[in-house]
Amino acid sequence: MKEKLFDSEAKVMEIIWEKGRVTAKEVSLIAGETIGWNKNTTYTVIKKLEAKGFIRREEPGFVCVPLVSRGEMQKKEASSLVDKLFGGSKKALFSALLDDEKLTEDDLNELRRLIDKKS
Repeated sequence: MKEKLFDSEAKVMEIIWEKGRVTAKEVSLIAGETIGWNKNTTYTVIKKLEAKGFIRREEPGFVCVPLVSRGEMQKKEASSLVDKLFGGSKKALFSALLDDEKLTEDDLNELRRLIDKKS
């Protein structure tokens, strides 16, 4: 997956991920209510997502089906962020996040568990 997911595309993908299989009409109605977009804007973004291979369109009814999971996209975007802003250092990313974040004991234990699981 080489393509980047832009903010507008991510908003539409969130709707599609939430619904699983959803008509373009329903996506446009949800985007209209939650984002304030008109139908043409939503359909344009859907076409871009299809061209990039993030979704597949099925007929009848212009049903949008996600081809990339939310988790896959999160990993790709996180990796891109680490590379772009932290020189590839996950340690630098975590350090930056932890500097500004007040973590509970439960949060710290969960992070330790995740780190231990990777060891």
